Amino acid sequence: MRKKELRLVITFHTTAEAIAMETVCRKEDIPGRLIPVPRQISAGCGLSWSMPPSWRENMMGIMGRQGLGYQTMGEYLI
Repeated sequence: MRKKELRLVITFHTTAEAIAMETVCRKEDIPGRLIPVPRQISAGCGLSWSMPPSWRENMMGIMGRQGLGYQTMGEYLI
């Protein structure tokens, strides 16, 4: 079993928003990946973006510039 670690998890209203996030992050070489929404969160389309918590401020700026929408953003042990 994988050891749980603190991750920044971003949830989305729609699958299209989740895919747009993945596209931007791959293009910009931003660490992270799409994952199913963790059990402790019940939100959105079922997909979320997981990344290191240290990227929170950078992501807020990037998402604003790129016009990326999201539902929730928080740090969770996953």
